[in-house]
Amino acid sequence: MAARIGVVTFPGSLDDHDALRAVRLSGGEPVPLWHGSDTLDGVDAVILPGGFSYGDYLRCGAISRFAPVMGEVIAAADAGMPVLGICNGFQILCEAHLLPGALIRNDVRTFVCRDQRLRVESADTTWTSDFTAGDEITIVLKNGEGGYVADEETLRRLEGEGQVVFRYLDGNPNGSFHDIAGITNARGNVVGLMPHPEHNVDPLTGPSTDGVPFFTSVLSFLSAKV
Repeated sequence: MAARIGVVTFPGSLDDHDALRAVRLSGGEPVPLWHGSDTLDGVDAVILPGGFSYGDYLRCGAISRFAPVMGEVIAAADAGMPVLGICNGFQILCEAHLLPGALIRNDVRTFVCRDQRLRVESADTTWTSDFTAGDEITIVLKNGEGGYVADEETLRRLEGEGQVVFRYLDGNPNGSFHDIAGITNARGNVVGLMPHPEHNVDPLTGPSTDGVPFFTSVLSFLSAKV
C-alpha cells in the first residue's frame, strides 16, 4: 500500500494541487487536508504548500501558524513525522518554530520568478535521501518574501550541524543569509525551502524533473520504516 502524504490547503494556498499531483506522480497516495481540521486523517507525512495563506497578512505564515490543523502538524513533527514546507510552507514552519529563523522581503524588493540552480548540501533528511550531497539541481523559484535570516548563533549552528540543506547557486536571488535556500531541523524530518520542487516533476513542464527525488525520498523513508 502506498504511503499517504497529506497536503494542507489554507485560505490562499496556491500550489496545493501541484503538490498533490507531485505525490501521485511519484508513487504516493495524495491526501488533501483542510486548514480547519483537527485531524491529519492518518497520513504518514505532511506537505505545507506554497501560496499566500490568509493573504500574507501580518507576516507570511503568521496566521496560518494558528490554524487548527497546525496543532496536529506540530505534534506529529515533534514525534518524528516527515514534514515539508515549500515557500509559504517554509514561512509557516518558521512561524510555528518547527524551524529556526525567518523569511523577509527579498532584498531586490521585487517578486522573483525564475528557474533557480541549487546545490544539495545534505542528503541526511527524510526529504533528500535520494539526492547526493553536492548535487546541483534546477528548481522553480517564485517568491516576494524569500530572504532567509537568522541570528549569528543560529547560523553557526545550522552550518556546523549540517542543517543547511540547499544553497543558491549563480547569484543570491533574495538576499538570504549564507545563500541558504532550505534548512532542516536537527532530527532531519522537517525540511523547509523556498524553491518549488512540485513544479519540477514532469518533463512536459520542465525544465527539469529535479523535484522528483524530494517525493521519492520520503516514500523510501516511509517504506523502510514499515
